[in-house]
Amino acid sequence: MMQGEGEVAHLDKPSPLTEKERVMIQDSWTKVYQNCDDVGVAILVRLFVNFPSSKQYFSQFKDIKEPEELERSAQLKKHAHRVMNSINTLVESLDNSDKVASVLQLLGKAHALRHKVEPVYFKILSGVILEVLGEEFPEVVTPEVAAAWTNFLAHVYCGITAVYEEVGWTKISTSTG
Repeated sequence: MMQGEGEVAHLDKPSPLTEKERVMIQDSWTKVYQNCDDVGVAILVRLFVNFPSSKQYFSQFKDIKEPEELERSAQLKKHAHRVMNSINTLVESLDNSDKVASVLQLLGKAHALRHKVEPVYFKILSGVILEVLGEEFPEVVTPEVAAAWTNFLAHVYCGITAVYEEVGWTKISTSTG
């Protein structure tokens, strides 16, 4: 039984990024990051509109429903900026696995321990990021580039869920829930 579960988990692990994928992610990100603030806000507004439960972690706008009003929220803008900066650091460090691991360590710990964010929201956010990048930059995010981003974001999600497990997330969520 246990061995079978291990195998399934192993299959879910994304394949290592190839050099070509790294280059595609970094090149496409250069274009995206020129519009850092607008793109970040667009991503979070889409997340909060399509997955309203994700707003519960934000005191200042958890009750706002209108996309236009969400866009004006200072707390949302600030978080959008942080999200984009984190992605930027990860993208710039794609060939430095230690740096990537330390960024994911910080992100995972903050969201698990301080903010108590369910890890599934990282998976949901990954999908939203892909969707928004594809819509806003169709000439940059070709199907091939989108596939590279899908792989990269799967790595990010795996890295963050590993940190959640490390800090004993299941224990935290069941004991407080």
